[in-house]
Amino acid sequence: MNVSVANVTVIVKYGDPFTTALIKNIIVVVLSIFINYINAGLIYTFSKHQIFNTNPRYILFVHLVINDMIQVTLAVALFIISYIIYRIPMIVCCIFILIALFTTENTPLNLACMAVECYIAICIPLRHAQICTIKRTRLLISLIWTTSLLSVLPELFITLATESQDYFNSHVFCIRELVFRNPKIIERRNITYIVYLVIVWCIILFTYFRIMFTARTASKDAKKARNTILLHGFQLLLCMATYAEHVVKDMVWQWFRQYYLDALFVCYLFFQILPRSISSIIYGLRDKSFRKHLKGYLLCKRSPQ
Repeated sequence: MNVSVANVTVIVKYGDPFTTALIKNIIVVVLSIFINYINAGLIYTFSKHQIFNTNPRYILFVHLVINDMIQVTLAVALFIISYIIYRIPMIVCCIFILIALFTTENTPLNLACMAVECYIAICIPLRHAQICTIKRTRLLISLIWTTSLLSVLPELFITLATESQDYFNSHVFCIRELVFRNPKIIERRNITYIVYLVIVWCIILFTYFRIMFTARTASKDAKKARNTILLHGFQLLLCMATYAEHVVKDMVWQWFRQYYLDALFVCYLFFQILPRSISSIIYGLRDKSFRKHLKGYLLCKRSPQ
């Protein structure tokens, strides 16, 4: 039996007791509300102040935050559905999974763009305003989504070409491995992930070392930018962990079958929920300008002018 199919069989047939299931769902919902509350505050702060919504750096940052909100909302919705309904129509599941895949692949590309913007601001400051315009930033975001669409949609096309009509009329436990199950898709997915990560790592390492050399003799801003690039690298590691999630699940299935459901829940929190809080913590709360305005909104007070 395929490992993924075996995993789903265990989840459906030997589900958690009611109390355990309730506790897990409460934990997930509370975490998602907390993360999305902060992220919504960041988006509101961005929209209300011209200093943010006319700055390419903050535009890219808020795009990352919106991306995180979509991922958290989808991950939590699918988690709750898995306990209440178990199986949903294949068409609905395909839509959920496709949106989740688009946003997942957006993240490393967005991080690479933010790293390049930092590099231009520190290493080519006289051309920063000319290169990093609002129009070009929006075009860049469109390019990020286009790249993700071109990467993910072939999975849908292969599935449409190889699966029967009954397959799309069926109900399924909604995970990627059961929706896009063709071996060609899995092979192509692995190659795509490797190419994505290699390109993004090259960009982050290049920008980090160029900024590091500049920071030796330059201002405090250069050193701050260098630390920001390091945080981009940390976020990219979290992206890599997400890509390796299915491998970790298979290892858990092989080694900890007796505690599989609990181990799976820990994997879910680590790979799907907690990484989505990193953007808001790293950038929103770390940035002094953002923090000053955000604090007032989150506490329902008038924002400082």
